[in-house]
Amino acid sequence: MFDTFRSDTRAIEGLPVRLVVALVVGVASMSVMLNMLSGVQGLATSELDVKPSPDVVGPGAQDLDFTVVDHKGNPVEGATVIVKSGTADVETVEAEKTGGDGTVSINVDVDLGANREDGTLVVDVKPPAGSSFVDRRENTNILVVRSK
Repeated sequence: MFDTFRSDTRAIEGLPVRLVVALVVGVASMSVMLNMLSGVQGLATSELDVKPSPDVVGPGAQDLDFTVVDHKGNPVEGATVIVKSGTADVETVEAEKTGGDGTVSINVDVDLGANREDGTLVVDVKPPAGSSFVDRRENTNILVVRSK
């Protein structure tokens, strides 16, 4: 019985053809799936950056201007800029959304603690909902300096 299988070489003749057919079908299926995935924008993300102006201020009430840009320097509409206490204090956390030009102005009342000559305000940005933007890197903090 086993001698019959050893001498039968017909099964080997069909094997390469079956492998070629499986390979062609697999490559065709893969190309269709990749075409479908290339249209999905959620896989690629772009880092946001916040540019404060001015980035050095004194204590007291004042307006701070912010521009939110993507990795190419284009303005981003609908991002939320958040200013909160770091080593300098603000009474409340302030948050505003950027307009069509990617800018926003936020009024803050900054205070330095007793015996402090300087401190910082922390700036965060929340990307617009449903966008492919992220904010993983630390943004530029605002330096608060007591003038003499």
